[in-house]
Amino acid sequence: EYPELVTANSPTQHVGGTASSKFTKVTHAVKMESLQDAFSFDELREFDARVRDAGVKPEYVVEAKIDGLSVSLEYRMGQLVRGSTRGDGVVGEDVTENILTIRDIPHELPDAPDFLEVRGEVYMPHSAFFKLKEQQELEDKTPFKNPRNAAAGSLRQKDAKITGSRGLSIFVFNVQQVRGKELTTHAESLDYLKSLGLPVSPRYHIVHDIEDAIKEIEQIGQNRSKLDFDMDGAVIKVNHFAQRDLMGSTNKFPRWAIAFKYPPEVKETTLRSIEVAVGRTGVLTPTACFDPVFLAGTTVARATLHNEDFIRQFGLCIGDTIQVRKAGDIIPEVIGVTRHAEDAQPYEMPTVCPSCGAPVVHLEDEAALRCVNPECPAQALRNIIHFASRDAMDIEGLGTAVATQLVEKDMV
Repeated sequence: EYPELVTANSPTQHVGGTASSKFTKVTHAVKMESLQDAFSFDELREFDARVRDAGVKPEYVVEAKIDGLSVSLEYRMGQLVRGSTRGDGVVGEDVTENILTIRDIPHELPDAPDFLEVRGEVYMPHSAFFKLKEQQELEDKTPFKNPRNAAAGSLRQKDAKITGSRGLSIFVFNVQQVRGKELTTHAESLDYLKSLGLPVSPRYHIVHDIEDAIKEIEQIGQNRSKLDFDMDGAVIKVNHFAQRDLMGSTNKFPRWAIAFKYPPEVKETTLRSIEVAVGRTGVLTPTACFDPVFLAGTTVARATLHNEDFIRQFGLCIGDTIQVRKAGDIIPEVIGVTRHAEDAQPYEMPTVCPSCGAPVVHLEDEAALRCVNPECPAQALRNIIHFASRDAMDIEGLGTAVATQLVEKDMV
């Protein structure tokens, strides 16, 4: 009614425009480097020795390493003008339209410098990931394996509306370029970004020696299961920018930073049963049911076994002592058998569909067993859920619960 009142940063202008056929290339003025990995505390002590051998008496910043997709955000006179992916560190892709749909990213910064380029990690919170995964499974789509893959796939959607529906978030962790503001340390830059309204790394501490850095890394590791996002480690960075300039970089990594990777937690438990579910296309998917174990912050008692070949690979028997972990600290998975149950027989997949009793078959070039009965109730249920879903007919009010009742009452 009043078009003259529309502003460029109005939410109505950034809900997702037309679908993009391709992403244009962006050459980064400042290389978006990757980090050298360390898997032991001794490797961190060796890193500290190299820093000191370079003539630097370091002060370190230790922060959580968010597991997502690295992006660059560029602001001119406080206005967000471009968002791009890291790519290979030198050339990325322009994903500005999709970046604008992420609610945590401000479109305008108050009291901002003339030009500011920051680097951040776009991630998918666990709550959003499980919601998306459940929807994908109901629609018989291959679900994302972990939140990192989900974040990457969501940010690179051709249709920005899909990106906007995925609940993505961001943590900003570095200043790439700044004009109109003097910054001398990394901690100072994070405090400054926070003051501008950018969501920065959730935990960062200054320490004065490597042993204190290691203690902080242990503390971060103990708390990571309580977080609503994935961490794949912790990062140690030299705090002073002048010292960073003195140390420089190799062809691959900066010499002034290193990433510590936490080992995955593995627990043993007893396999009690294997349940078999039937999907929309008739594929039979086995799920291991085992004694509950506490893993990466939650209690788990089930894990997918994928297909018949996966079960045969381990020679799984009911009663076996199995090894379980969370892939990416999220998805429970069986990774091995410690010992077989006494006198146990290897588990065999059913020869008939557990839903309708029709014979199951191996189609050519498929690892999965499949029910090919077109009147199978399990397939009918999944088909209705898929048909009514947002990506198909988008039928409001016809969700999983109603669809289940319709099938159970033989109304479909």
